[in-house]
Amino acid sequence: MGSVCPSGPPGYLRATHAPLTARNGPRLPSIRKVAHTFEELVQKQRAADEAHVRVLHLRDTYGAPTVTPWSETQTDTYETAWRAWRDLARDVQAAVTDYAKEQGKPRNDVEADVKREAKSPEPTDEPPPGA
Repeated sequence: MGSVCPSGPPGYLRATHAPLTARNGPRLPSIRKVAHTFEELVQKQRAADEAHVRVLHLRDTYGAPTVTPWSETQTDTYETAWRAWRDLARDVQAAVTDYAKEQGKPRNDVEADVKREAKSPEPTDEPPPGA
């Protein structure tokens, strides 16, 4: 099945069989690239921004952990919020990169446009007050 690879870590096995292809093995699922619309990017950015506000709120509420030690619950709550923000921010960055490539636009320009639009108020279906 394999042989020990002298250039790898101890016990590392090097494959000695041919790589799977359509001819000699099962068809591997293809990874489909997800197309994003500009509106989806804006929604992703708004979600990341809201998660960041939550992290900042928790930090302000709990105070600096070096000054006032946090309880285990506070630490877990903060870390969960921070991970959610980090994951959402990472997802929006990847989506912006994909969108910029698909559209043939500079990534920095797309990111700036998304952030600008995300900061503007969301349109609502309700008429403005007094209308």
